[in-house]
Amino acid sequence: MTARAETSARRSDPAPGMVEKRGSALWLTHVAMILGVLVVFFPIWLAFVASTVSQPEIARPPMPLLPGDRFLENYQKALFSGVNVPVAVMLFNSLVMATGIAVGKIVISILSAFAIVYFRFPARSLFFWLIFLTLMLPVEVRIVPTYEVVARFGMLNTYGGLIFPLIASATATFLFRQFFLTIPDELAEAARVDGAGPMRFFWDIVLPMSRTNIAALFVILFIYGWNQYLWPLLVTTDPAMNTIVMGLKQMFPSGDDIADWPVIMATSILAMIPPVIVVISMQKLFIRGLVDSEK
Repeated sequence: MTARAETSARRSDPAPGMVEKRGSALWLTHVAMILGVLVVFFPIWLAFVASTVSQPEIARPPMPLLPGDRFLENYQKALFSGVNVPVAVMLFNSLVMATGIAVGKIVISILSAFAIVYFRFPARSLFFWLIFLTLMLPVEVRIVPTYEVVARFGMLNTYGGLIFPLIASATATFLFRQFFLTIPDELAEAARVDGAGPMRFFWDIVLPMSRTNIAALFVILFIYGWNQYLWPLLVTTDPAMNTIVMGLKQMFPSGDDIADWPVIMATSILAMIPPVIVVISMQKLFIRGLVDSEK
């Protein structure tokens, strides 16, 4: 018995070479990850450094790699003075637009997917595939008629004009539909036996189970709305309605004008902060959903 135990233990123990190889591979992956992070972070660091120095320091090579002493001055100028519009106003406009687009897309998509999966009505599949076919249409194809509708409703230079035309999402509807199809039918039957109506079943069972999907989609859709440029450029003519992406583009000089690079770099850093906050705040819920799905 002892010899057999020793033999089995000897077979189960990994070879020393395999352990060293696995350890070196782990070390190399960490080195590659750190290098990748540095490559991605270095331009952001340069932008931050440029936002804390003066204009002559940026124009005179080599560019400094350490922050300067103009941090408060440059960021205060960007937030409350800006070039055309204060950055604080543009940040607020972008925040309202991105949040409205993300919430609107999720609400419409989750209700549409719930109706398609759990309600029986004629041409149910046809309606779903008509929604899905809108993915084939690029924004440029429908942007002119959409602009005409918004203009006729008097929503130019309004938050409604920025948000409402972009709140329909075939992708989110498709993802919610695929998730609802994985929910066991026994849950719907049990809710029906308990006397729960369709909306009670939606609020008490379907919606809590969709938290992780909602969190993941909110992050993606918020960044999508935050990065919008073409649509806000069309429907806003009032500088007070400019978004942060539009403001960044307008800060670059035209002709012989001189760019205020410290203010532009400060605006770029400020434009990155809200999406980063959204990603970090939703990260735990998203990861917990992935872990729970493995159990």
